[in-house]
Amino acid sequence: MSATPPHHGVSIGGRAVSGDEPAFLVGEIGVNHNGDLELARRLIDAAAGAGLDAVKFQLFEAEALVLRGTPKTGYQLETTGGAEDQLEMLRALELGAEELDALKRHATGLGLAFICTPYSPSSARALAEIGVAAIKIGSADLSDALLLDEAAATGLPIILSTGLATLAEVGGAVERLTGTGACEIALLHCVSKYPADPCDLNLRYIHALEEAFMRPVGFSDHTLGTDAAPLAVAAGACIIEKHFTLDRGMEGPDHRSSLDPAEMAELVRRVRAAELMLGRPVKELTDQEAANAGLMKRSLVFATDLPAGTLLEAAHLAAKRPSGGVPPGELEQYMGRVLAVSVSRDQQLSADLLKGRKESSS
Repeated sequence: MSATPPHHGVSIGGRAVSGDEPAFLVGEIGVNHNGDLELARRLIDAAAGAGLDAVKFQLFEAEALVLRGTPKTGYQLETTGGAEDQLEMLRALELGAEELDALKRHATGLGLAFICTPYSPSSARALAEIGVAAIKIGSADLSDALLLDEAAATGLPIILSTGLATLAEVGGAVERLTGTGACEIALLHCVSKYPADPCDLNLRYIHALEEAFMRPVGFSDHTLGTDAAPLAVAAGACIIEKHFTLDRGMEGPDHRSSLDPAEMAELVRRVRAAELMLGRPVKELTDQEAANAGLMKRSLVFATDLPAGTLLEAAHLAAKRPSGGVPPGELEQYMGRVLAVSVSRDQQLSADLLKGRKESSS
């Protein structure tokens, strides 16, 4: 039998990210700063207050990302209207590398890892210069060879979102990243729908990704509310990414499907509670279980008064609390033994009451 392949670990901002550690919780600020540096700082402050481990931003130049006249997606139309095209919308949501550098320093000062998504090879190089904790590759760019190559060349940990992709396509991206120098890669199961419906989540795929690639796997949560994240952790996710805003009523494409600070704090609480409930894959008695065991487990007792010389049968015995005597599971060891003395009903069975085994007839 061949040995199990090694599991490749990831470290983000000095934190080990794996199934053996508490889930790494990322507040996806994305473009919810609305192009406003001060709002971005306030979002980082709120993320720290909610108990998150990291914040994530995006670095892009609208002109390099989308052609003029490109329509907005359906959810963007719903949240921002159709008066402008996708290019015009994104222009208003840009933050440059210098601004992200300042935000990174602000985040790390609050104990948060700073993660960013590049949308071009040049933005990946800029993030390397900034020294972000990890690069996130969005689902739509999983097959962008130019971007993958440049991201791998940075030597930074990479979080690869897998929405819109088949398992084979994910495999191709992982192979390309590793082939061009990436050592630390984590995957995110993702349903690229905003908001995502609970019936579409397929959280069992988290385990399939982990089993296929032997890498940390998380969940990019696009659902409304806080139900999905703790369930994803129970399904094996060691990273949770969730959109974050100060107010879902703000103008912008992603605010409506994000959590506000109070809701994000609740998500953190629920994930940490789920982790406490999940525990470890070993059984250890709690102190209270150990204390209860003696009074709740049973011992073998005599079901009726019996005279000396009785050949024991199962019908002569019953199992009653407390423990401390012969466990019921050892019943067969006492069948065919002979009572050396008379016994009373409910008296615990013990070896010193018996002579020996019944001799087999020839």
